[in-house]
Amino acid sequence: MAEKILIIDDDVDTLRLVGLMLQRQGYEISAASNGTQGLAKAQEDRPDLILLDVMMPDMDGYEVARRLRKNPATVTVPILMFTAKTQLDDKVAGFEVGADDYLTKPTHPTELQAHVKALLARSAQKEKDPNKFVNVPHEQQGYVIGVLSARGGLGVSSLASNLAAGIYSRTQSDVILAELTPGQGTIASDFGYQNQKGLTELLQGAAAEITREKVESSLTSHNSGLKLLLASENPRDVTLTSQVKNYEALVTRLSTLARFVVLDLGNGLPAFVQKILPMCNERFIVVEGVPGTIQHTKLLIDGIVDLKIDRKSISVVLNNRIRTESLMQLAQVQDKLGHSISATLIPAPEAFVQATRLQTPVVICQPTNMTSQQFLKIADDVLEREKTR
Repeated sequence: MAEKILIIDDDVDTLRLVGLMLQRQGYEISAASNGTQGLAKAQEDRPDLILLDVMMPDMDGYEVARRLRKNPATVTVPILMFTAKTQLDDKVAGFEVGADDYLTKPTHPTELQAHVKALLARSAQKEKDPNKFVNVPHEQQGYVIGVLSARGGLGVSSLASNLAAGIYSRTQSDVILAELTPGQGTIASDFGYQNQKGLTELLQGAAAEITREKVESSLTSHNSGLKLLLASENPRDVTLTSQVKNYEALVTRLSTLARFVVLDLGNGLPAFVQKILPMCNERFIVVEGVPGTIQHTKLLIDGIVDLKIDRKSISVVLNNRIRTESLMQLAQVQDKLGHSISATLIPAPEAFVQATRLQTPVVICQPTNMTSQQFLKIADDVLEREKTR
């Protein structure tokens, strides 16, 4: 049976064009040209999704949404607000009255179809497992993973990029890889991009200007299937790490744009990382089997726990980047660290050289490589935890 979509909009052209487009996708469409009529049709038709305009003469979309949420018959129906209003306050108001998603006019048909499909799928899943969606805020749907280390050069970017690629290869879901280290970017050059300014521009402006649409327009699509937010290589941009409120707004927006968001947080615990880590569903720390690094990592873990973060949500990955007998073994590292190691990566310099040459993650260019299999195992573990969140 076709899913029912109710469009409430006083613009006749919108009703006709959007209705026809969605009808061609196999949906059953009904329409209302004002808020009062829309409420009546929602009560009568019991749609699977409501596409709601904000600016209408007799009753605006906010009031319609409020009434829909107060009516037991429509309280759970997904609402997609579709409007020309673009200010952040307008969008926040929409979420506050119960909207599940927000699109601004004009939008590309493909984008509208994707949002409609995602909302209907989420609604269907909610009916199957209602407890999984209890108290999930409208703007925090994605599963956010933070990756960092106690110091630089331990392979944070390698883990972040291959974990993201591994998750995508397993799920074919939207995955964003965000490198949040302005002035210290490496992923852009590894993947063949130059002069990346997306992150820089987001951090330079006011936090209130970081809208969902602006963040989405800053993403770059990679041939691996990942969506990338890349940091610049300009050393002067390092000062942007002081923009803590911007980082908080950015991660909030990113989490609404994909099922999974993998954050490359660099090294240490600067103020922006301290703000972001509690927003993550889980955290990965990269360590090397060297006494000094292990001691620094132990202090890093203690610092994260001081942020009121559950120690169990911290996974440590032992990255043996080079073949040498001077590196400590797994059992020794765990003993000195006082924390379990969830995964170990073996040296694979040739594979990483080839990946850089092909401008793609190792798990994409050499999926059967032993190190790639280790990355994929980490991705599989994340997927298991994501199911139970």
